[in-house]
Amino acid sequence: MNVPNLLTLLRIFFVPVLVAALLGDSDWLGRFLFSRETWALAIFLAAAVTDLLDGLLARRWGQVTTVGTLLDPIADKLLVSAALISLVDIHRTPAWMVILIIGREFAVSGLRSIAASAGYTIEASELGKTKMVAQVVAIALVIGGVRWPALSEYGMMAMWAVVLFALVSAADYFLKFWRVVDTQVKTRRRRELLELQRQQRKARRVELKAARKATASSSARAASSQQKA
Repeated sequence: MNVPNLLTLLRIFFVPVLVAALLGDSDWLGRFLFSRETWALAIFLAAAVTDLLDGLLARRWGQVTTVGTLLDPIADKLLVSAALISLVDIHRTPAWMVILIIGREFAVSGLRSIAASAGYTIEASELGKTKMVAQVVAIALVIGGVRWPALSEYGMMAMWAVVLFALVSAADYFLKFWRVVDTQVKTRRRRELLELQRQQRKARRVELKAARKATASSSARAASSQQKA
């Protein structure tokens, strides 16, 4: 277990803490100097920093592992989904926006799984990375708007930007899938068809060879019978 993976696990640990800060009782949180919204904002930003650090350190230290590759997107989706669903629960974000954003995550994850089964990896696009940054900014502004109402308008503007980036980046991923994976699948099927045709031709040649051998054997037996007669 290396440091980047520990940061990823820490981000997953932050998820229930963030939900508790957003939806929990403010009385016990008020004992710790700040309001629950301030704590929620601090927790979310700390989790977002771990997202930046784990990838940066993994690449710099050459510690990119299979576990980290699998856990990192899961941790991101858990954090963002938990924050957005909690904000819907406290009536700070429209539910339809959250459904679109989370639905996009499921759709792209499924698309990547299909691509992986076809032997192709769909890398994160620049639009996808921009969408992630926009999500962090938007969620931070919306959480901050609970405590500081002046930020609410900026938070909603940022959420509209997130929805736009989510839809455009999803379309970009699907275009990549259609152009590359669909072509690969068709090429593979064409090769399978050609291989099947070669096997059929080989089977026919074997059958013809066996038939000729049987004919020759019959002719030889007939000639031998005539000679004996």
